[in-house]
Amino acid sequence: MQIVSAQLTDLPVILSIYEHAKAFMVANGNAGQWADGYPQPQLIASGIEQRHYYLGVDAGEVVAAFYFAVESEPTYQRIDGGQWLNELPYGVLHRIAVRSSKKGVASFCLQWCFAQTGNMRIDTHENNLPMRRVLEKNGYRYCGVIYVRDGSPRLAFQKTC
Repeated sequence: MQIVSAQLTDLPVILSIYEHAKAFMVANGNAGQWADGYPQPQLIASGIEQRHYYLGVDAGEVVAAFYFAVESEPTYQRIDGGQWLNELPYGVLHRIAVRSSKKGVASFCLQWCFAQTGNMRIDTHENNLPMRRVLEKNGYRYCGVIYVRDGSPRLAFQKTC
């Protein structure tokens, strides 16, 4: 598998991966995380234009999509019930979605992101048990609760060298 930068021409396949991921989340008790059309095509296109959207490609097939950047995430300024492991510059991973029967795709993407920076922060919905297991398996530590732009809580995790 390899990670490549997404292009605007990849938008239809990215949207189909998100539709697959949303159906998976609903089927696994997490209907509230990506509701009301999120992530919107214009949000994804903006990330692509900023060169922060990536694809996981396996045997020529796009099997994962995600946003990754080394940047300060405004919603990470407040954390309740804990604290971040450090205040060093960090990478953020948002909106990771996988469409593959192959195991380890999400872990591969997480490991690629961590290799870029050595200090990663990520958040997920409390009901996203598959993602929570992947984070735990990859050495991410629970740090507390953050609140996304609409005010809803997310569990926050960090991994550092």
